[in-house]
Amino acid sequence: MKNIDRRHWLKTVGLTGSFALLGGLESMALDFPLRSNSADSMAFLNANENPYGPSERVRKILTNSFDEACRYPFRSLSGLVEMIALKEGVTKDHVVVTGGSTEGLKAAGLVYGLGGGEIISADPTFQAMLRYAETFKAKVHRVPLNENMEHDLPAMADKINKNTRLIFICNPNNPTGTLLNKSSLLDFCKSHDKNAVIFSDEAYYDFITEPEYPSMVELVKEGRNIIVSKTFSKVYGLAGLRVGYLIAQPEIARNLKSAVMANTNILAIEAAKEALRDDEFYKYSIMQNFKAKSLIYQHLDDLGLQYIKSHTNFVFFETGRPIKGVIDDMKKHNVLIGRPFPPLNEWARISTGRLADMDVFGKALKHVLG
Repeated sequence: MKNIDRRHWLKTVGLTGSFALLGGLESMALDFPLRSNSADSMAFLNANENPYGPSERVRKILTNSFDEACRYPFRSLSGLVEMIALKEGVTKDHVVVTGGSTEGLKAAGLVYGLGGGEIISADPTFQAMLRYAETFKAKVHRVPLNENMEHDLPAMADKINKNTRLIFICNPNNPTGTLLNKSSLLDFCKSHDKNAVIFSDEAYYDFITEPEYPSMVELVKEGRNIIVSKTFSKVYGLAGLRVGYLIAQPEIARNLKSAVMANTNILAIEAAKEALRDDEFYKYSIMQNFKAKSLIYQHLDDLGLQYIKSHTNFVFFETGRPIKGVIDDMKKHNVLIGRPFPPLNEWARISTGRLADMDVFGKALKHVLG
């Protein structure tokens, strides 16, 4: 779904500004078959997966693509690159397809961290790029989040020096689910992209409920030194197939391609193509995610637990006790929740799941923290 179409649809369905009432969503509901968990006794709410994917259309494409699985994926890949370029409004030279967005993150960590390059990042945030870069002797400046659990952009700017090669921004942020003020983000990128390349991780962009919120792809189009990562793992429900992509200036894209190692496979490529065509499932995923988040908020409100309103498919909430014990206790009630995110060791990340999973979560939470 193109960004302009997405914005129009968000206005139509009412998922803009403050959170809409569930009643408005019920009238827009799409009829998709329900599937049982692969392990019915456990609610998997720990990895920010979309439990409704792949869509039925994608499953059919996967089945029909097995005859091509004996072929290398290069011919098929060019078609996906063309579709992504059209969706994002860039040329094919701007697109780098990767084995999940994590491979793109690691490729950037390698390119800009190799040989002692310095990277600036918020903390806590998604660590894949940062830890990978550190294995190649990069120096990572981790800047604590501000009091609102958001990236502290002024403090990050203060860390910029002559050795800074990359600034990593995960927006919306994982694990907090917070979204940067769009004007502040745009100002930051425009002010500092000449000092260092800015990497905008937009894995959760599709779940943002502000209809005019820009992707930093718009700055790539202006010729700025920005890299944007996106993924098919979240709203499209293809986490297990491993396919994502980067958008960057052609020269930057060529450098990143040189660091890509795993690539992706022909089944994932064909699945991603069909996922881009399947607007009904895209809308269904967003609506189901909204409903699940509303149920999570309700359970947390019932127990008086503090949480952060989220622009993602997970919610970050305060447990009031060490998270490792909460993880263990929730598992005893057949619920898996997110790993520790130090230094926020009394906060938990809970992914949205099927609506039935949210009921299981609520009951387990009352036993553990009630």
